[in-house]
Amino acid sequence: MGRAFEYRRAAKEKRWGKMSKIFPKLATAITIAAREGGTDPEMNAKLRTAIANAKAENMPKDNIEAAIKRASGKDGNFEETTYEGKSANGVLIFIECATDNPTRTVANIKSYFNKTPNSSLLTNGAIDFMFERKGEFHIYLDNKEKDEVEFALIDYGLDSLEKSEDSDENTYIAYSKYEDFGTLSLGLESLQIEVKSAKLVRIPTNPITLNEEQMQELDKLLDKIEDDDDVQAVYTNLA
Repeated sequence: MGRAFEYRRAAKEKRWGKMSKIFPKLATAITIAAREGGTDPEMNAKLRTAIANAKAENMPKDNIEAAIKRASGKDGNFEETTYEGKSANGVLIFIECATDNPTRTVANIKSYFNKTPNSSLLTNGAIDFMFERKGEFHIYLDNKEKDEVEFALIDYGLDSLEKSEDSDENTYIAYSKYEDFGTLSLGLESLQIEVKSAKLVRIPTNPITLNEEQMQELDKLLDKIEDDDDVQAVYTNLA
C-alpha cells in the first residue's frame, strides 16, 4: 500500500520536524481526546493513542500532562473540521483541522487556495468519496513471528500487515478498516504488541503521479496548509 495516501512522508516529516510546529498539533489531539472521553488514559482509548503518538515524537511528559489538563478548561474547547480542495494537474487535497476559531481557520485555508494558481476550495463532500478511511498502526514485533501475529490479529479486524519503510526489520504497519480501528487497537494491546503510533488515514482510491516541476508548484501550497497551526493532517491523491 505504501505511503501514497499521506503525501510524501519524507518531505512531510522534514517540514513538521520542528518542535514548535508538531508539539502544538499533538497537544491539540490529546486535549480533544481527553475532552471527549475523559482524562484517564486507561479508560479512554483515543487518549491512549494520542499520548502514544506524542511520545513517539519525543514530546515531553510535562507537555502531555498540560494538554490533558487543558481539556477541563475554556482553552480546551476545540472543534474538528475538514476541508476539501483541488489544485492544478488533477491534485485533490483533503484537510483535517482542530480549531477553537472556525471562522479564522476557514479564512486561512481559503486564502491558501485563492493565492495559488488553478487551485480552489471545494464544498464538503466533493472529494470525500475519492478517499478510503483506514486505521494505521506502526508496530514493533520484536521477536514475534510476523505470520503468527498476522493470523492472530485477523480476529481483531486486521486488513493487512506490511513491512515499514523504517530501517528496523521488526517494524511493520498494520491497517484496519475505519470501523475496526478501536478493535484492532485493543487486539494489539491484548497481544502485548508495541504500538509506536496510530491514527486514522485517508487513502486515495485513484492515485496520480506528477513530474518534478509540478511537484515543486504543489509543494508551495502544501507547505502553507501544513504550517497552519489549526491543521492536523493533509492528504492528497498523489501516488
